[in-house]
Order: sequence, then C-alpha cells, then structure tokens
Amino acid sequence: MALRALKKIRTVVRTLNPREVERMAQRSFTIGILAGQEPAYESVMRFLLPSGMREPAAGRIVRVADPSDFDRCDFGFTESHVDGIPRFYPFDPHHPEKVINQFLDDHEDLWLPVAREFERFRSAVVERLIFQVARENAAFAVASALPNIAPLLFQLPWAVGEFASDTVVLTMNQIRLAFLIAASKNAPVGFTEQKGQIASITAGAFGWRALAREMVSKAPFGTGLIPKGLIAFAGTYVVGIGLERYLCEGRFLTAEQKREHYAGAYERGRSVVVPMVERFRARRAAV
Repeated sequence: MALRALKKIRTVVRTLNPREVERMAQRSFTIGILAGQEPAYESVMRFLLPSGMREPAAGRIVRVADPSDFDRCDFGFTESHVDGIPRFYPFDPHHPEKVINQFLDDHEDLWLPVAREFERFRSAVVERLIFQVARENAAFAVASALPNIAPLLFQLPWAVGEFASDTVVLTMNQIRLAFLIAASKNAPVGFTEQKGQIASITAGAFGWRALAREMVSKAPFGTGLIPKGLIAFAGTYVVGIGLERYLCEGRFLTAEQKREHYAGAYERGRSVVVPMVERFRARRAAV
C-alpha cells in the first residue's frame, strides 16, 4: 500500500511548478520611505539594510519627495508620528516587528519577493508560510473525511483529482512549501536544486505517522476528526521547521528534535483545528 502511494506521490508531484514560485519571488516592487528628518530616514534604512549593503536591494527603495512618488511605491514606511497614509506604516525603531506584521497582514502577494531581497522579513515570512500550509493540510485532512464536503476540495489548486488521498496531497503540499521557503530565503528553487529536501519529505511521508499515532494515543480527544487534523497540521509544521533548518544550517532536524517540535505543533494546532472541525461539521449539516 505504501509503495502504491509513493508512486502516486511521484506522479502528482510532477504537477507542481517550481518555476511559478520563482516567478512570484522575482516580482518587482518598490518600498517608499517618507521621512522629513535625516535621522528618521537613516533609521528605516538601517532596519531594511542592517548590513549596510546598498545593492541590489537598495534599488527597491525610494525616498518620497513629492506626491507622485507615492504612486511608485507598493508599500512604505513613515516616521513614527505620521499615520493615515495608505500602504505606509509608521516605523518604530524600538518595535520593528510591528511594521513587519502589518506589512505581512496586508500584502501576502509580496511575501516572497520582499523576503527574498530583505533579510529582515525572512523569518516572519517563513513562519507564516509554514503556518499557512500546515493549516491547509489540516483542512484537507479533516474535510476529506466528510463525504459531503470533500468534493469541494478539488477546487483547490493543490488537490489533484484521483490522487487526492491524505498522504499524497499532504506530501505534495509539503513539497510546495519547500519551494516557497527556498524562494523566500533566496535559495535555489526546483526539483533538481532541492532534491535532498524533496527526498526527505517523501521518505517521511509515512514515517511521521508512527509518531502521530503515539501522540493521538496520549491526546484527550481520542480518535476522530480533530486528531486527524492535528496530525496533518503538526506533521506539516515539523516539515517546515526542518526545511528552514536545512537552508540555514545545512542539516535536518534530529529524531529527537522532530519529536519535540511535533509535540509543540500538535498543541498549537488545537486553536486552528478545533474551530475548523466545528465549521466543517456545521457545513456538512447544512449540506
């Protein structure tokens, strides 16, 4: 059974397009800085370019000098006391994470290109990518167990018809996550370029389920939709953490580290999966 599933994984993986991810990461964009005082301008520049390097990322930055400059900017930063300008965020040098999160909330289409060129945004973008794909996989795992809801999943780009079994789709989405994380970290993207990462994901498609069964046996929820979603969420989350670790340090998580991260992700996933199951059950009842 596992061998047949692995063959399906190899077949369906061919539908993924890493070049599309590269295209998204290479999207052009411009960041504006509105600052009347030189110290304020330099503060934002140090935030964006902490190493002091001015090229090539500096070519994405425009200092707003007149109203027409706003039209050139996809988003930007102002002095901390300036507010109310669309797509521009007041910058507090003591709490830079605030503007990072504001940007991420409003501009998902720019996550990859901005993270690719500006290191300050990478960790936050990778964290959101991991959480987003883990949530998608949890949704698939839960909804695929509900006959009246499952057909709706095939409208999603990553749910591919006859191959849409749990293991195949979850693995496929984890490989897509590998492409997204690599693109956000300005690392090579593609099947050949990431063959080691993809092999690790595929090899672990079944191995992590033993750990999942152990976690379920200890969970107060017992069996059912909630553990099914939590397993998918936690397994995908650990894959994402491992991918980032590999790109940063050149090595994957150890077995013990996987167990620790899995336990943490399993607990974190409850705030996502429990309300998700309730919504799916309500929808199923309505159908």
